[in-house]
Amino acid sequence: MGARTTSKAFDPSNDTSQGTELAKRLLIVDDSRVSRMIIKGKVASLQLDWEVLEAASGDEAVQRALELRPDFITMDVNMPGMSGFDAAERLQALLPQARIAMLTANIQESSRERAQTLGVKFIQKPVTEAAIQQAVDYFRASA
Repeated sequence: MGARTTSKAFDPSNDTSQGTELAKRLLIVDDSRVSRMIIKGKVASLQLDWEVLEAASGDEAVQRALELRPDFITMDVNMPGMSGFDAAERLQALLPQARIAMLTANIQESSRERAQTLGVKFIQKPVTEAAIQQAVDYFRASA
């Protein structure tokens, strides 16, 4: 009798041909729809494997983050309702593994100090290609 062979169904969780990195999730938090669109477009062009999600306020960010558990978060500071810093602080408590980059036009020294105290990356707006690249580099360094 010949050798017996078995056919095994492909299991993507065992596929190591593409490396072991799973797709990452990025939550973009900004009350400006234009800023969210710019960030989303640039990130998509750099990281096609990232799932990009959006929130328009700090309150929505906390709610969506609990549901979606993002790996990375870009956060504006000045938004209606909960500020970006307050949202970042809550998200750190709820999702300590998530990396947060504050993209903000609020460049006062007190804002920089609060970002440093929280352990988040401070990136000055406007939302330019260079600013977005800075956030992506920060996220990649942690991945």
